[in-house]
Parts: sequence; C-alpha cells; structure tokens
Amino acid sequence: MEELTGEKTYTKYSKGEFIFKEGTRPFGIFCLNSGKVKLVKAGEDGRNHILRLHRQGDLLGYRSLFSETGYNASAIALEECHICFIPRELFLKFIKEDSDLAFELLKMLSDDLKRADTHLTNLAQKPVRERAAEALIFIQETYGFTEDKKTIDAIFTREDIANIVGTATETIIRVLSDFNKEGAVMLKGKKIIIPDIQELKRIANSFD
Repeated sequence: MEELTGEKTYTKYSKGEFIFKEGTRPFGIFCLNSGKVKLVKAGEDGRNHILRLHRQGDLLGYRSLFSETGYNASAIALEECHICFIPRELFLKFIKEDSDLAFELLKMLSDDLKRADTHLTNLAQKPVRERAAEALIFIQETYGFTEDKKTIDAIFTREDIANIVGTATETIIRVLSDFNKEGAVMLKGKKIIIPDIQELKRIANSFD
C-alpha cells in the first residue's frame, strides 16, 4: 500500500471528458473512485456503441494492458469523476506477487467475455423493444435507484440508450414513448422511473 500510495495519481474528469481514447497506447490502469463512466467503441456505421458501464470501485483499461495493444474502446465520463491512475509496471508487479489479485482479474475478464457474448446474441436475436427494456434494466442494475426506489440513479441521453441497444436514437425515443404510455416506465425529462421492474423484465423476456 505504501508503494501504491507513492506512485498512483488522482485526476478529476468533467462530464463528457475522455479518460482514455480508443486506439491509444495504455500506460497503466484507472480506478474509478467516484462517478460514472461509459466504455464506447466507434462502429463501422459511424455510430458509437456503448459496450459497458462503470461505477465507483471499477477498474478501467486492464484488458488492453494485458494484450499490449491500443485501447479497444474509449472511456468517457458520464458525470464528474475522480479517478486514480496506477502505472503499468507497478500494477504488473502486484499481479506477479499476489496470486489472489491475479485470480480476481481472471474472473473479471471471464465476466467481460460472458457479457459480450450475451450482448451479441441479443443483438442478433431479440427485437428492439426487448433490447430497449433490457438496456434500462442493465442501467438500473449498474447504478441502482435513488431513494424513492423507482428512479434510476443515472442520467442517460436517448442517444446513449440507443448506443447500448444498437439502434437509431429516433427508434429509442419511440420505444420509450410506448413504454411510458403502457406504464412500464415514467419519463421526467432525462430521468427514467421504473414503477415495476418485474414488468420491464417481462417485456425484455429476461428473468433470473
């Protein structure tokens, strides 16, 4: 811990600011101390695709660190974030010396691959309506509810939601409007309220 404290640095990022950019070389890993971050990849269709969402305590950029290639995606702050940076050499040293840390990273990589496989399967097989409901559940499970236990504790633009679903922004606007009319969600500006999460899971055809 003393070695880490002496080497790591802290940086504040504003909403919309890049933490790292796709294709650039990684020099270490980032730990999200506070705030919310989206991991975005540019698609061949010209649209951005949100691959993952990160919250307090998450590590960013570790996959590219191991592959020794440029970042596969860009990390962008969804709100003001405080992030610490650990140099590559120091982090790899910790992994070599701590088998428990190495095992935890293997579990994280395995979970990433599982989520990627599920996402690709859903994009290929599920209609937009189900994928949109699933995206809202994904956001809620990542960031939780506010104190009212119904409002998602994160602000996402319609474009962001479309980039998770893999469709046009206009389509998401229409689908969310349908959900609102049906009572599956309530829309208050950019805030999204979910009165009954089980109903949204029914629409997504996704149950535990």
